Amino acid sequence: MHAEKKYKGIIIPAVTPLTPDFAIDTAAVEKIFDHFYQHQASPFILGTTGESASLSLQQKKDYVKAAAHAKKSNTVLYAGISSNVVSESIDFANFCGDHGVDAVAATLPSYYALSETQMRQYFEQLAENISIPLIIYNIPATTHMSIPINLIDELSHHPNIMATKDSERSEERLAQSLALWKDRKDFGHFLGWAAKSADALLGGSDGLIPSTGNLLPAIYEKMLGAVAAGDKALAYEIQAQSDLGGSLYQSGRTLGESLWALKVLMKERGLCEPVVMPPLQAQGKEQEEALMQSLKESKLG
Repeated sequence: MHAEKKYKGIIIPAVTPLTPDFAIDTAAVEKIFDHFYQHQASPFILGTTGESASLSLQQKKDYVKAAAHAKKSNTVLYAGISSNVVSESIDFANFCGDHGVDAVAATLPSYYALSETQMRQYFEQLAENISIPLIIYNIPATTHMSIPINLIDELSHHPNIMATKDSERSEERLAQSLALWKDRKDFGHFLGWAAKSADALLGGSDGLIPSTGNLLPAIYEKMLGAVAAGDKALAYEIQAQSDLGGSLYQSGRTLGESLWALKVLMKERGLCEPVVMPPLQAQGKEQEEALMQSLKESKLG
């Protein structure tokens, strides 16, 4: 990780806090952001953890405005702009740029299978028509496509493409990515696979984007410090805490179910209410109580 880079460190893919009538809970946005800032973490709104695929354009704009209001000076704010309509992604990226967002991330559109040529043209079209830097976000779990590493490397030389976020669970891909980009000053690598956080940082990644950071940002602040100090043993000790934290809300659940469970645990910490956007749904009082008991027994945070 290059110290002089603007885009680096712990970037937390924030949940979208909602009121019971599905409006953006602006008070909760401030609480969540303050929780991040206390641990030197940057917020990334409207990603997968933020239920962006289920939100209306107006909800997204409201979240951007609330995030800009909660943003501290001299910090970096990231936002997701993914849509199956390319023009909507471009328009929304420029809206973000006008409202305090520093960089945006885009996945592939997720309906049609795309060729490598189509993927290249898509990211180039975004990069050439938006006002702020672009992050290429690879997440096959939701798009059902993997962006080839060689293509990302080609795109990495575009002046408005500044990093990739990779959530593909492949040790080989991680090793290949770090070999290509760990020494690049003009392009960054962020890992969105929490189970390999320590490996990524020790291998030279520019940072992490872990959903568990919504609940336990201190874990990743400590991990970053351990890596900076060259304390590999401590980094892996903290990795075990990250794994435990993730299992609290992810184990035995689908991705969508885990987002509700994460908000339940955040409610226990006084950060937001466990309201999720349809088609996601709450899973009942019994599961809510079991989640809170698990958090208590874990003694994390």
